[in-house]
Amino acid sequence: MQLFVNPALNDTLKAQLEQQLPADVMAVFRHDLPETAQQAAFQSADFVLGNPPVTWFSDDMPNMKFWQLDSAGFDGYKQVQVKASIANMGDYFARPCAETMMAGILAVYRCIPELTQLQHRSEWIGAPIRDRTNSLWQKRVVILGTGTIGQAVRQMLTGFACETRMLARTDPHADLHSVEELIEAVPQTDILINCLPGTATGFVSAEVIAAMKPGSLYANVGRGTTTDEPALISALQSGHLGGAVLDVTAKEPLPADSPLWTLPTVLLTQHTGGGQPNEDAGKVAQFLRNLSRFRAGQPLENTVELERGY
Repeated sequence: MQLFVNPALNDTLKAQLEQQLPADVMAVFRHDLPETAQQAAFQSADFVLGNPPVTWFSDDMPNMKFWQLDSAGFDGYKQVQVKASIANMGDYFARPCAETMMAGILAVYRCIPELTQLQHRSEWIGAPIRDRTNSLWQKRVVILGTGTIGQAVRQMLTGFACETRMLARTDPHADLHSVEELIEAVPQTDILINCLPGTATGFVSAEVIAAMKPGSLYANVGRGTTTDEPALISALQSGHLGGAVLDVTAKEPLPADSPLWTLPTVLLTQHTGGGQPNEDAGKVAQFLRNLSRFRAGQPLENTVELERGY
């Protein structure tokens, strides 16, 4: 049987993966093949690790039995139809994403981007900056999404004694369940943190942004398409919003002419939010655990259904 490995692993990880595979499974690494042979190797595979181009699913996949995504999100595959068992990375990226949001919010509140630029220029301003700093202590926060990232963000905010509420349309344990309830809540909210998947396209609409508390902060580690980006830019340019921490944008890479690059109150983390040491090794380990479970007829870790988005 054949395993198709989509991510570009280093030689050490390749060797480790091959050593730990069952004897009857042979790994084929996409980036070791010429481009003309990659799609055919993928379409003949029994097992797949990673996120291949969605266009490769245009033909039938008669052999695919198990597919391990190497991401938490998979909204780009919503229309893909395969009979294989599918799993994602679950909460593997949750804490790093939450830490990125915490770091970004604190950086904006404590004027760290401005201070970094001053340090680069060897320019001392000092005291006047103190008047522009803010504190995360006891802020009122709404978190969009009750998944693993949202829960990790909420847990971290407890250390700052923040008052947190969570929104999810189908989770009965959430505090808010609709955009109407969100619009009622945001005028009294200091920070809105978006952890929504790509299936929630446009949820943070111009109406939501207009209703947000003047001077409040917007943070997004979900998907850029969940936000009305022109409305967000306008609210930042006018000063209605006090700032934004954006790990994701509507188009990635962010176009060079986007105002988000130059707005002084915006911190861009360039979709690095889930990054962590030995990230690829974790993906390989997750795949091997699930492959073992699949072959033993045991439930997989972090199974998902593409059409449902979770």
